[in-house]
Amino acid sequence: MSVSHSACQDCGACCASFRVSFYWAEADDGGGTVPAGLTERRDAFHRCMRGTWSATPRCIALQGEVGRGVGCRIYPLRSSACRELHEGSPQCHRARQRWGLPPLERDAGSQAA
Repeated sequence: MSVSHSACQDCGACCASFRVSFYWAEADDGGGTVPAGLTERRDAFHRCMRGTWSATPRCIALQGEVGRGVGCRIYPLRSSACRELHEGSPQCHRARQRWGLPPLERDAGSQAA
């Protein structure tokens, strides 16, 4: 399967597989963009997206059904952790495998999710 620009919009496995942690100041109450109300404190320096710090993570900002057309309510405001996860990366493959989805082949020109 070849990765298209919208591969993440059809997947969402990463948003329901990992804890989404980031530096606290990425939240809007620290000068960043991530809505603070959608986060929870991990420690004095880090936050994570609500719903991702559990045995069965699912980001509060994820809309839709994993593997069937999803969206992020805060996509333009998302954290660096989300911006750094790339389509077709090993982390992407682990998340997709967890949800029973086939791996993606990374195109030479693909961008971050």
